[in-house]
Amino acid sequence: MDKKKSRNVRTQGSDQFTGIKLTQPATHAAGFTGVKVALQHAFKEMGVVRSLKTLSHMNQIDGFDCPGCAWPDPEKRSKLGEYCENGAKALSEEATNKVIDAAFFAKYSVEEISGWTDFQIGKSGRLTQPMILKPGEVHYLPISWEDAFKTIAKSLHNLNNPDEAIFYTSGRSSNEAAFLYGLFARALGTNNLPDCSNMCHESSGVALSETLGIGKGSVKLEDFDKAEVVMVIGQNPGTNHPRMLSALEKCKKNGGKIISINPLLEAGLTRFDNPQEIFGMLASGTTLSDIHLQVKINQDVALLKLIQKKLVRLDAENNSVFDHEFIAKYTEGYETLLSDLDAYSETELLRLTGVAQKYVDEVVNLLADKTRIIICWAMGLTQHKNGVDNIKECVNLLLLKGSLGKPGAGTCPVRGHSNVQGDRTVGIMHYVSKRFNAAVKAAFGFDPPQHHGVDVVHAIKAMHAGKAKVFVALGGNFVSAASDTEYTAAALENCDLTVQISTKLNRSHCITGKTAIILPTLGRSERDIKNDKQRHFTVENSMGIVHRSKGFLEPVSEDIKSEPEIVGGVADAYFKGDHIVNWKTLSEDYDVLREKMGQVINGFEQVNQKSNGTGYYLPNNVRDLDFSHLPNKKARFSVTPLPEHDLEASEFLLMSIRSHDQFNTTIYGLNDRYRGVFNERRVLFMNEKDMKSLRLKSLDVVNILSCYNGTERKVFNFLVIPYNIPEGNLAAYYPETNPLIPIDEYAVKSNTPISKSVKVTLEKVK
Repeated sequence: MDKKKSRNVRTQGSDQFTGIKLTQPATHAAGFTGVKVALQHAFKEMGVVRSLKTLSHMNQIDGFDCPGCAWPDPEKRSKLGEYCENGAKALSEEATNKVIDAAFFAKYSVEEISGWTDFQIGKSGRLTQPMILKPGEVHYLPISWEDAFKTIAKSLHNLNNPDEAIFYTSGRSSNEAAFLYGLFARALGTNNLPDCSNMCHESSGVALSETLGIGKGSVKLEDFDKAEVVMVIGQNPGTNHPRMLSALEKCKKNGGKIISINPLLEAGLTRFDNPQEIFGMLASGTTLSDIHLQVKINQDVALLKLIQKKLVRLDAENNSVFDHEFIAKYTEGYETLLSDLDAYSETELLRLTGVAQKYVDEVVNLLADKTRIIICWAMGLTQHKNGVDNIKECVNLLLLKGSLGKPGAGTCPVRGHSNVQGDRTVGIMHYVSKRFNAAVKAAFGFDPPQHHGVDVVHAIKAMHAGKAKVFVALGGNFVSAASDTEYTAAALENCDLTVQISTKLNRSHCITGKTAIILPTLGRSERDIKNDKQRHFTVENSMGIVHRSKGFLEPVSEDIKSEPEIVGGVADAYFKGDHIVNWKTLSEDYDVLREKMGQVINGFEQVNQKSNGTGYYLPNNVRDLDFSHLPNKKARFSVTPLPEHDLEASEFLLMSIRSHDQFNTTIYGLNDRYRGVFNERRVLFMNEKDMKSLRLKSLDVVNILSCYNGTERKVFNFLVIPYNIPEGNLAAYYPETNPLIPIDEYAVKSNTPISKSVKVTLEKVK
């Protein structure tokens, strides 16, 4: 091997087993066990005193925003702590006492590190100084900030055109950093601004924009108190958004009903023991789901059509099931929708869903006389070929019931990373907005590019084809988050330079371009100080509230910088201080930066003042029932086809899922206690009848294969676990199963990878 050309790195770590232990799946979430596990993680990583002090500032007014999910904070914060188990784990990972310095990289090569599991890599510690991996070398070396910025600037200047650069953004970054990052990309001359939304809620944004005129949800947190029905579809809040359970509990206590729709019955939607209340800790907790529909993978359109079709029949009998006044005043396409529904057979729709008719009828009867309905969803709806259509069917149901623009009703796409929605608001987008571009020119004096950039999928393709040479990531773990891991790795390795702005080590620091640079940055929990003055930044939560975040801990190192300072440093090095934008001032004085943001972004006027305290809501046309900027000034019903999978007899549909010890690609531990799995991640959840048909027993070992367009992909060594999942369906954790997802299989319109419905076969390991 010529080491100047390639490094012997692994795209995934060890596939060896770690000693599995199985118990019965849990029947309730949170409670005393959740508190105990959260504190165990925190104490182990941060120490007892440091943990307790820091946790007391998380999600508090004048404190720092949780680095985990984007669930909003209540106006009145709990004195016991306004965080959940996974929030405590996220903080523990970020604020760990373990550190990585030059000595670490001198000891361990990227080849050796790449052989570790993602769990092992993540537990290595915080990055503390800039590092460079030179062509042909396998050990990172220290580099000064000035030299790092100059190296990046030189690579950008060497490009044939600006579109050979890719600027990826993770949802961890602040509004200020993301805005400045996007501004630099546009000043360079490209809209190549893919972001993590492309891999998760892009389907939501497309569907909601086309039907309602805004790519965000419409509900506020207090709407859950007033809702008559909350539908939770394709989402597991007990693991992915645990603080949402408190909102669902309030809904139940106020007389509301909860419908859960998911291929797996998750503990978090079964019963909730509220750790913020003594009664919740000591008593039996609150039963959440009133009805659970165990739909087959990707048959949500069939199920929602069936529910609507049955409601149509009821409405025909008494004309009171649908809000006809709302439909006439605010919507278009109603008659077309009815004609489409009439073309389907209820019997066939029911067969496709795999749900018993009595449960569907219970849902229909519950919805018939209710108008205050909230529909929540997450990746279980968005990461399919028809992800956009899944969301449009949710909108159809809400429009029929007039469940928009009123208290206790509306759309609720539950976002993952804590500022992923804010990133899009402040301009992280690969498409062109004429209004945004005009505002940038007016505020900053240069013309942004007028052509579309690339999203995540097409960024990977561009790098793979040699059409993009520089990849910069503002946070995230790109190679582990993206689909088709081997293809994505080859794409990154094809670059001349890859740059990672990071707090912690991850696999993307091993899968690199010819040259790689690590730029260590401040964590959410750390104080951001300039000229003896502490700075704050802003974030936007899942419901459109912009608020401040101010760190508490001393920075892990004196040799790390804030994200805006890093972006400003690269920009200054590239333009050599000769540009119409004063990058140095904007990257150092956040108040000035926010004032400029207010000149560009709708709703950010006077953000320096309005973001104080609990923050403020950004404008949302759906809350006001203002659809004036849609083509016909009305919300739109949609006609959607049923999904087609055409499975062979030997094929299954696989959905990738998180374990309870996981947030996105960050692995906190090896336990998934709600599903009864301990000390192992290489597991495959399978229906017992399917196991019998393949003559498989519990803990048999299988390889999983996918084959699209003649290309076979395979992941090795998974332990089969009998589980309550529909026949023909499988579930396994990501990123272990990401190699199975073809780069060319993604949602229509949104280009979101099909992570939740991959056709696979199984191969028993002898």
